[in-house]
Amino acid sequence: MEPLVGIIIGSDSDLGVMSKTAEILDKLEIPYEFSIISAHRTPDRMYEYARQARKRGLKAIIAGAGGAAHVPGMVAAMTTVPVIGVPIQAKALDGMDALFSICQMPPGIPVATVAINGALNAGILAAKIIATNDEALADRLEAYATNMKETVEKKAAKLESIGYSEYLKQMQSK
Repeated sequence: MEPLVGIIIGSDSDLGVMSKTAEILDKLEIPYEFSIISAHRTPDRMYEYARQARKRGLKAIIAGAGGAAHVPGMVAAMTTVPVIGVPIQAKALDGMDALFSICQMPPGIPVATVAINGALNAGILAAKIIATNDEALADRLEAYATNMKETVEKKAAKLESIGYSEYLKQMQSK
């Protein structure tokens, strides 16, 4: 099946964080592609990727980047495909530089921005975009949300039953 989501990272050092995007897309059965595209080191590659995204059938692009974080905004400037930016936490400024770079786009060039290292939510947001025209995917998203709710309810019942001290001990022993 052809990919519906493009996941791009500026550097392979972003792979650990962005693997969460791939994991949730796998769980939701959404085909994707995953590549390294640097705005600074491979600008021609970035240009071609962005320009061809719509023709290739992508419905969303998730771009993770740290530091100056130019990939999400530059890709958004060159395609009509929705772009979701994931600021990657770096050592120097704890990801705040990437967050500001991604979310402070000029008028007319929107980039949806999730939390620093928020790759999981980026995948869920892409799924929700695609689900506006895919009932089966919308059902899978509802099942995912129901599962989260049931998990929290089970944890709440356990905490209320055994008390915080024992619950905490059990959490720490895992």
